[in-house]
Amino acid sequence: MNWIQLNNEEQLNEINTESNTAPVFIFKHSTRCSISSMALNRIEKTDLDKDAKFYYLDLLKHRNISDKIAQDFKVYHESPQVLMIVKSECVYEETHNGINAAEIKEQILEWKSKMN
Repeated sequence: MNWIQLNNEEQLNEINTESNTAPVFIFKHSTRCSISSMALNRIEKTDLDKDAKFYYLDLLKHRNISDKIAQDFKVYHESPQVLMIVKSECVYEETHNGINAAEIKEQILEWKSKMN
């Protein structure tokens, strides 16, 4: 998995631009949470990043960015949380034990089918 570290608010503009041509995922991770670590492990075991970009946000270091994400994409802050951004909108969101690599892959395939 080739994570892009999300460590400044300006990157949210990049995410919006990138999301016009491919899905962009944001994984909000709490390094102190075992559920978050388990969700991260599930995602990393699956080859997902060939069809989408994946941003990793360390919540303990960058809570301000998480707050901006909640505001910009109109989602409630959760941890862990995965968001799928398409055309600058959050079209998929999952938290805690609901984070599933197979479901993320399904979301990517669904997006691809709509693009064809």
